[in-house]
Amino acid sequence: MGRPRFWDPTGERHGGMPTYPWHMAPDSLLTRRQLRARGLRPAGQEVAAQICWRSRLATGERVAYLYRVDRAKPVRPMTPARRRALAAANRARRTCPQCHRDAGYVLPRHLGTCLPCAGTAALAP
Repeated sequence: MGRPRFWDPTGERHGGMPTYPWHMAPDSLLTRRQLRARGLRPAGQEVAAQICWRSRLATGERVAYLYRVDRAKPVRPMTPARRRALAAANRARRTCPQCHRDAGYVLPRHLGTCLPCAGTAALAP
């Protein structure tokens, strides 16, 4: 058995970007989600490497970018002002522009309204 298809730690075959197969990246490189799970953020650093894999659902190859753990910084704490702004943004995503009620869920973007308003609009001539 040969080397995995996406094994390219020097970046020769992938445009200068070090590339690793799924589950084979070094422990010093993490995705944004993995950083967040550790209470860290990329903090403006450049992408250090990538993970590539073939997807059966999506055509072609999928990519996840990796960041260096030693350059990551702690997540900024949630301030009262940021909490209020986030609550307002989420409230706007739940408020129907047609009936002006809080639907209790994020409105589907393809409908643009709450489900009851979308159902009555579909029945109207």
